[in-house]
Amino acid sequence: MGLVRLTEPEWLQPAPDLAARREAFANWPEGIQITSASEEPGRELAGMLDVAGGLPEAALNAHEDMCLLTRRPGEDVYRLIGAAVAWPSDWHPKHKVGLPLRALHAPIQGYEEQLATGVDRFMATLKSGVIYGRCNWFIAPTRAKRWIAGGDPQKQFEHITPKNAGDCLFVRSERQTLRRLPETGAILFTIGIYVEPFAALTADNRSRLADALRNLVSGEGDRRGATYYADALLQYHQRTTP
Repeated sequence: MGLVRLTEPEWLQPAPDLAARREAFANWPEGIQITSASEEPGRELAGMLDVAGGLPEAALNAHEDMCLLTRRPGEDVYRLIGAAVAWPSDWHPKHKVGLPLRALHAPIQGYEEQLATGVDRFMATLKSGVIYGRCNWFIAPTRAKRWIAGGDPQKQFEHITPKNAGDCLFVRSERQTLRRLPETGAILFTIGIYVEPFAALTADNRSRLADALRNLVSGEGDRRGATYYADALLQYHQRTTP
């Protein structure tokens, strides 16, 4: 899972652009999906952030998108019970609410075989007062923070060449955190979105990303459209790396 322990000051971005958050949710209201089960944990979360309201208000007052998960009585699996997501990475909250973890991650190649059991165990044993974080990466043809890929990936990346890949391919990273709310016991999953052109990364980070791209789990490259941009990105990286 690649998790690291975080301190409370490291939990959320300290200076969010709240105007950008308000605009993002106003332009995409379907990013907020709540259920009756999310109301009490949402109020607890809002109180932790010293804002009035519930899950939507909490996410409006932070850089991070926020999701809540709980277990139903008699079940061992965690399900998504509420989401306030302004800047999704190619998913729709309305299609995910109510799903258990394995179904939430079903499109990700290798999740069931390599991660599912460990994730389930981690969620079941996570203690309140402890915060964990991790980061992932995607390559997108746009710097927009809300990215719903859709359509034909060949067309989305058809303008990419080894010459322009550094400026026209964008590295999209989700800084994710997990913590259990102390009163309701719900698990909060936050997603902070950061987008930069590949050329803007440090040489070390470009090399690390190039290695990760070469070693994607079988089938995951196809899901991400890598067939249509990988060669151009790797050629650009080789040409521009001392």
